[in-house]
Amino acid sequence: MGVKTTKFEAADYLDSPEAIQAYLEAAFETSDTALIASALGDVAKAKGMSSVADKAGLSRESLYRALSENGNPEFGTILKVLSAVGVTLTPKMHVS
Repeated sequence: MGVKTTKFEAADYLDSPEAIQAYLEAAFETSDTALIASALGDVAKAKGMSSVADKAGLSRESLYRALSENGNPEFGTILKVLSAVGVTLTPKMHVS
């Protein structure tokens, strides 16, 4: 008898503002734009893709497309989605 597995869905665990913040911080620390877009897509799923799309002024389909594995969202789209999920992007200087 084999082991039954299910696909891991990060959105299932993004159930608090603290979890969302930690998840996005980890993604942004990588500087990997595809990973950041994917993480933002996970947050949008956790918050409700239709609701996030409405708040961001985008269609649900275009939001899915922009944050998909092959998507390449414009920076303006990223800012709209961050705002729609209640996240503020704040610049921080690293002084050496």
